[in-house]
Amino acid sequence: MAASDFIPTDPTLMIVPWHDPVVDGLGHDVRSTYVEQFWLAVLGPSALWALRRLAGGLDRYPLGYELDLDETAHELGLSYSSATSSTFVRALQRCVMFGVAQPIDGGLAVRRRLPPVAARHLARMPETLQLQHRSWAVRRADHDDLTRGVALARAMMAVGDDPQVLERQLLAVGVSPAAASEAAVQVSA
Repeated sequence: MAASDFIPTDPTLMIVPWHDPVVDGLGHDVRSTYVEQFWLAVLGPSALWALRRLAGGLDRYPLGYELDLDETAHELGLSYSSATSSTFVRALQRCVMFGVAQPIDGGLAVRRRLPPVAARHLARMPETLQLQHRSWAVRRADHDDLTRGVALARAMMAVGDDPQVLERQLLAVGVSPAAASEAAVQVSA
């Protein structure tokens, strides 16, 4: 099915997790700094916000849930109608087009972790963003950096910090991107 063929006809849509062991193991949480910095240029802001909202629902209902399309669209500040001209429908179509969601019978299977951005998408980004991505990709977490990141993340969790902002907080205090991402995953699991 082409992404443009995905047009919800019912007022609700079933949202279920898209399990992919490879991407789930090496990918980036949809709310991570990596996704915001690099996938935003691929998906666009409306699709990224929609994806984050869908994944947030899966945090609350891990086996899946029913999404009210009109209500969700309005919560995101988007228009909704059961036509292709709807901003919200176009955002969902972009999620399908770029492989972060896939149609299933009566709904969508949604990724909660995204793979690294493909080279073909990187090539279309501004040069400054391409350079940032290269820098991100080559910075590996050494053992000391990861150990420091995990210790800081545990301390942050112990004082009640939100698990969804751990990675950003670790980046802000100088933990490398790779170590911040891995530490946030280890502590939140």
